[in-house]
Amino acid sequence: MPTNKHAQIRYKALDECFSNFGRRYYMEDLVEACCKAILDKTGSKKGVSKRQVQYDINHMETEWDIPLQRLPDGKKMYYRYDRRHYSIYNQPLDPTEINQLRETLTMLNRFRGMPHFEWMEEITARLEETFLLKEDNPGMVEFAQNPYLKGLNHFTDIFNAILNKQVLSITYKRFAKEAVAMIIHPWFLKQYNNRWFLFGLNDDLQYRLPVTNLALDRIESLTFHPTTYIENKGIDFEEYFYDVVGVTVYWDKPIEKVILRVERPALYYIETKPLHGSQRIKEIKDHCAIIELKLQINYEFETSLLTYADCVEIIEPQSLKEAIQKRAKTILDKNS
Repeated sequence: MPTNKHAQIRYKALDECFSNFGRRYYMEDLVEACCKAILDKTGSKKGVSKRQVQYDINHMETEWDIPLQRLPDGKKMYYRYDRRHYSIYNQPLDPTEINQLRETLTMLNRFRGMPHFEWMEEITARLEETFLLKEDNPGMVEFAQNPYLKGLNHFTDIFNAILNKQVLSITYKRFAKEAVAMIIHPWFLKQYNNRWFLFGLNDDLQYRLPVTNLALDRIESLTFHPTTYIENKGIDFEEYFYDVVGVTVYWDKPIEKVILRVERPALYYIETKPLHGSQRIKEIKDHCAIIELKLQINYEFETSLLTYADCVEIIEPQSLKEAIQKRAKTILDKNS
C-alpha cells in the first residue's frame, strides 16, 4: 500500500465509491468524495484536482489490477467495480507487503519481555497466524535491550500516562542523594545507551525549566496524580535533541565549535559512526584527520570522546580539553 498519507486517504475514498452499488459515481463525485475524506481525516481544505483523481485511478488499475468498469450514462460515465463486495482492502498481501509486515513485527518484538507488555505475545501470534508469517527460519536481527535494567517495571505506566495525558507522582533518587517526591506531567520517552529516560514538566520547576529529564532506573515509585495535565505545546523533541549527544540538554549553554585531531584506527570508526550529526572532516592527512563538530557539549559527548582517548586530540575549545583532562586525571588516580 502507498505510504503517502493523503494518497492512502484518496485510495480508500475511491475504493468505497467503486464498491457502492447503490449509487453512481461520476468523475466530479469521485473528486468531491476525495476532498471530503481529506478534510475529515486531516482538516485540510486544499482539495483534490480532477487530474489527481484520474492519476489515482490509473495507479490503482496498474498497481493492484482492480476490476474497474467505466459505464456510460448518456454523455457521462460513472465508475464501479465489476463485482459486488470487491475491495482493495480485502485482497491478500503481496510478497513485498508480507516482508514489510515481518519487519514491523521484528521491531514490535523489542517490547517482548518488558513488564505489562505480555499482550505483545498474543498480538504477534495472531498476526503470524492470520497472514501466515510464521517461518522456521531463525531470527536474523537482534536489537540491543537490557531486560534486567532497574526501572523497566515503570515503563508501561509512564507510556500509558503519556498516551492518556495523566499526571504522575514520582519518588526519584539521584546518585548519592536523598529521594525526593515530584509531580511530573509526562511528555516523552527516549532510550539512550540501553537506558530509558522520561521527559516532562516538573510542577515545582515549571517556571524555571521547560523540561525535566528523569532516568527510569532512578525512579523508586510512581502513582497517578489527580492534578490537571499540562500538555506539551512548545517542544518538538526531534529538534530538542538535535544539538546534543545523548539526552542531556542545557538551556543556558551555547552551541560550540569543536575541533578534533583524530588518528587511525579511531578515524575509521568515527568516519563510519559519527560522534554527532554535525560532524565534518575538514582535512585528511596520512595518519589522521581534522574533524569539526557544532554541538552543545555535555557529559555524554565527553564520554564518547573518552572511548577514543588514546587517538583523539582536542584542539578547541579549551574548556572541553580541561574537562577531559580532569576526568582522565580522576581515572588515573583511581587506578594508580
